[in-house]
Amino acid sequence: MKSILIVLREQLNHFYLVRRLSMYDVKSKNQNNYLGTVWEILTPLISILIYWFVFSTLRKREPIEMGGEEVPFFFWLFVGFILWTFFFQGTVQASKSIYTRLKLLSKMNFPLSLIPNIAIFSKFYTHIIMLGIVFIVFQLAGYYINIYYLQLPYFIFGTYALVFSFSLITSTLSTLVRDVHMLLSSLLRMGLYLSGVLWPLSLLSDFPLLMQLMRLNPLVYLIEGYRSVFFGTEWYLVTHWELTLYFWSLIFVILAIGSILHVKFRRNFIDYL
Repeated sequence: MKSILIVLREQLNHFYLVRRLSMYDVKSKNQNNYLGTVWEILTPLISILIYWFVFSTLRKREPIEMGGEEVPFFFWLFVGFILWTFFFQGTVQASKSIYTRLKLLSKMNFPLSLIPNIAIFSKFYTHIIMLGIVFIVFQLAGYYINIYYLQLPYFIFGTYALVFSFSLITSTLSTLVRDVHMLLSSLLRMGLYLSGVLWPLSLLSDFPLLMQLMRLNPLVYLIEGYRSVFFGTEWYLVTHWELTLYFWSLIFVILAIGSILHVKFRRNFIDYL
């Protein structure tokens, strides 16, 4: 518990620094491109169009049932994919954030726990912009703003909490053993197909045990929550209160493990250069 308080206090006390350095990180990565930071938006949009073309045109994916009504596959995919994109990019960038900047960090005086958060925050800007694009697209498509949008800040916070907590573990282990980052990237790409992003879990209705196991994936909880907001189907965090309790219990465990590992090993990070 002490390690958790140390890490969280560092984030709160240096929030301004996290926000400022993350903005610099976004600009510096795209300064040599003609379109600059626009690529941060174009890249996920192009990926969404590719998956939509493959699964909706070539594979003839049928509309998905949401709240007793059928919704076009493209809109269903759109919502899930933007969350997955933030999770994937934020986790991958944060996992290598410490060891790629270790020489620079050894000459600076601020908590090392800020480094993964800076990498995550730089991707969070894109996520918020993408949510704005989804909102506009859904209004034009006839899925108007509804009372369930009040859940959106909750699910955004939950997504950030998951990425940050998980990244404390991966960034520490990646600094100690470089192979962890390579393994993580491969596993996360595989996770795209196990998180309900490209296909609905209802396809497993004939295998109830397997479907319940799939729901233990915290990303499934967040993705389904996002969809319930934009399609206006239900108060997901209340209707599925068991999953809500499970999700936050899991976040606490992951955060505790990540905080303990980070606080224990960060004084020795320079030894692993």
